[in-house]
Amino acid sequence: MITIDGLTKRFGDFQALAGVDLTVPEGSVQGLLGPNGAGKTTTVRVLTTLLEPDEGKVLVAGHDVRTQGHEVRRNLGVSGQYAAVDDKLSGYENLTMVGELYGMRRRDARARARELLRDFRLDDVSDSKRAGTYSGGMRRRLDLAGAIVARPPVVILDEPTTGLDPRGRRDTWDAIESLATAGTTVLLTTQYLEEADQLADSIAVIDAGRIIAEGTATELKARAGGAWIDVVLSPGADGERALAAARRIARSARLDERARRITARASGGPEAFRLLLAALADDGVDVAEAALRQPTLDEVFLRLTGSPASENEASDEEAADDGTAGENREEVVA
Repeated sequence: MITIDGLTKRFGDFQALAGVDLTVPEGSVQGLLGPNGAGKTTTVRVLTTLLEPDEGKVLVAGHDVRTQGHEVRRNLGVSGQYAAVDDKLSGYENLTMVGELYGMRRRDARARARELLRDFRLDDVSDSKRAGTYSGGMRRRLDLAGAIVARPPVVILDEPTTGLDPRGRRDTWDAIESLATAGTTVLLTTQYLEEADQLADSIAVIDAGRIIAEGTATELKARAGGAWIDVVLSPGADGERALAAARRIARSARLDERARRITARASGGPEAFRLLLAALADDGVDVAEAALRQPTLDEVFLRLTGSPASENEASDEEAADDGTAGENREEVVA
């Protein structure tokens, strides 16, 4: 459904994309994981025909973004980083308006709006309630519903949970899962490994405009060293003694003195966790908390690129502002 082959894009001296290759099979959810500035947003803009690629071939639902932009837009739904809803209209009015923009008859647009409000658990909201008074999670669900009003076979979600609280993020995940269940092909860009883990069938990691790793969430975590051990020391515990004991089991152990926390790769999984706790106990080190967890995004990137994701603060959108920053759904409606 989506094919990207050798995609490059420059903005002056800035190389936003440097030969991206990616294939998203029909009916799958593909995660595109990376820090700000990695190239995620530029890739989305090319896929949505808002930017023309310098080199490479890009197909969406079998249509070339260079020469068949109209057909690409007819087969594509987009939800950007910020909910593109009219705050002065109700949810029902927003969805009806989007349907009419796609060329639907008013009666059909209204019926589709009712259907989507029900599917996205917004049907209990009064038609007189303006979208501007919705919670963040409600606005995001409304925006996702707007992206599929015309039943597109492909949907692109660009960091859909940015800025949401945990409840809003969970509600958005539920909405995305409903798209996948219905057989929609989804490209999901995100900075959150947990989000990609929850939603994506496959994940591509992008950094500095290149795909540097692909695989399932489990495979990527394994490349980041598998599970990690976190140990919070009790007040008064000797940090250096604790670190020495931990390094007998895991040479990667490191001590954050300010947080009173020891972190180490758990190469042996639960057995390494058990042995490390036993080593601390043998040396008389008291522990306040201990956990065996999956790696964070920064740890994945540290392993794959040699630098944490947080070091790159500028987004590729900011670094390559070419005047198309006003990205919204109306721009990609045919």
